[in-house]
Amino acid sequence: MLRSTLRFTGLCAGLLICANAMALSLGDLSQKDATGGLKDALTQGAQIAVKQLGTPGGFSNNPDVKIELPGKLGKVAGKMKAFGMGDQVDQLETSMNQAAEAAVVQAQPILVDAVKNMSVSDAKGILSGGNDSATQYLNKSSREQIRAKFLPIVKQATDKVGLAQKYNAFAGQAATLGVLDAKSANIENYVTEQALDGLFEMIGKQEATIRKNPAAAATSLAKKVFGTL
Repeated sequence: MLRSTLRFTGLCAGLLICANAMALSLGDLSQKDATGGLKDALTQGAQIAVKQLGTPGGFSNNPDVKIELPGKLGKVAGKMKAFGMGDQVDQLETSMNQAAEAAVVQAQPILVDAVKNMSVSDAKGILSGGNDSATQYLNKSSREQIRAKFLPIVKQATDKVGLAQKYNAFAGQAATLGVLDAKSANIENYVTEQALDGLFEMIGKQEATIRKNPAAAATSLAKKVFGTL
């Protein structure tokens, strides 16, 4: 009887030790592991987002990021379509989304560099921050560089479409009347900002997925880090 009691006590103690060993907290991880796991997850999220958006239909077939005419121009476009005059609107919207799809591929190396250059202090802030803190870090650290890459590609794509000039002329007048903000009055600027917003929205979705389900992370270190959050 005494042996059985001792064996049972030993088994319980062993299970408790195992449970404590498995229940790692973020504080139990080295700074190197915590930063490395975060970098793995961020790189994964950025690559997946770029891959999803940088294909034909990546923007136009995704209602969350599809680029449409802004503000009241969009409302006018809707009425034009209702009266059977939507061909020009469709062509313009198609060209805007195609331009964004062509440009977004250029974002990947910039995003990867931003991840590589992340400091330990940055990593701590992200891991102890909100659910989109990693995405916000990338937005803040790389948006300007990505914008500079996007603009010439978007301009080249929209220049091929004669409607781009018509958009700029029409939107420019609308902006002077307060119907549109200045950024939306130029098609290249508008599409570029919409493409950037779409890119970081998709990165945010990837971050949310990994935070909710650490097993979705691509590396064991990332799984380990996000499993402690």
